[in-house]
Amino acid sequence: MQPPHLLLFLPLLLPAMWADPEAETQVFQLLQTSLFANVSSAEVSGVALLGDMPIFALDPANWNIHFHWPWAHQATAEGDAEKIKSHSKLFLHNMVRYVHEMIQQVQLDYPLVIQIRVGCVLHPNRTSWGFMDVGEGGRDLTAFEVERQRWEPQQSSLLAELVSKSLNSKKAVTGLLEHLLSISCQSYILTLCKYGRADLERQEPPVATVFARTPRPDQLLLVCCVTGFYPRPISVAWLRDGQEVPPGPALNTSTILPNADLTYQLRSVLALAPHDGHSYACRVRHRSLGTRSLLIPWENRSAAPTIGITIAVLLLVAAASAGGFWWWKHRKSDEATWETQEIII
Repeated sequence: MQPPHLLLFLPLLLPAMWADPEAETQVFQLLQTSLFANVSSAEVSGVALLGDMPIFALDPANWNIHFHWPWAHQATAEGDAEKIKSHSKLFLHNMVRYVHEMIQQVQLDYPLVIQIRVGCVLHPNRTSWGFMDVGEGGRDLTAFEVERQRWEPQQSSLLAELVSKSLNSKKAVTGLLEHLLSISCQSYILTLCKYGRADLERQEPPVATVFARTPRPDQLLLVCCVTGFYPRPISVAWLRDGQEVPPGPALNTSTILPNADLTYQLRSVLALAPHDGHSYACRVRHRSLGTRSLLIPWENRSAAPTIGITIAVLLLVAAASAGGFWWWKHRKSDEATWETQEIII
């Protein structure tokens, strides 16, 4: 039987063309999920990511590999692409059979979900470290320690012990995994960075808006919505009278969420008392802005009614003055007419 998990690294076996790495840490990982509903079926899906950029996906219907970008296919297919596809399906068949054998040996109940996370981290100085983790039902099962070339159980269970022991007995497999995770993986990252530089280095500036909500009479929520930015790292802060508001229970910033166009969004909410008399602004810093920052002010509109009343009073006074002047002028005109009439008579 072919050893399990090996073909996850087949794309990394391809000859790689070296390019200058990005000026930041890069993470390549392949995520695979397998649902074993019963003894005769299994549904396998997977996706490969470089950072948060999807590279390719595994079609659960036919186990074909679909690339998200033409350059990703070009970077991966420097070797024999057809051979990789045929090997991938053979690997998946053997992996499914292996898991069914483990389930029967340990006498586990169906359904069972097996998750695999494998890849490497490449730092700007070209140092790297690899990882391979296997989970069962959302819990860590076993992990491969690259430096020791050894599988270590991650839970106290018969299944974790049995799988780790089984994989450790395959010395050729562990040696190959060490090479793939410590050498081939970083080479593949550099190849992807070379072919996909335009997409990987793209920058989309954020768009930010600020508005207020009043969930109850004694509380005012200032909301800063930031969206459409890429890459992911961003800094969003609130300024009170020009000074940054420190972290606390009044400040709540969401996690960064993806948009459908491969950009990101988040929102930051600041709770305060109405009519507190301070001025506020949302400040956004992002790589696409360079040394500049977005500063979106929010004016405390608690003074708006007073200002409106003042303006209304001034308008009434002006109208009254204009009316009084018109009446005085009209009266003078009438008096002059009567005087003229009296002289004529």
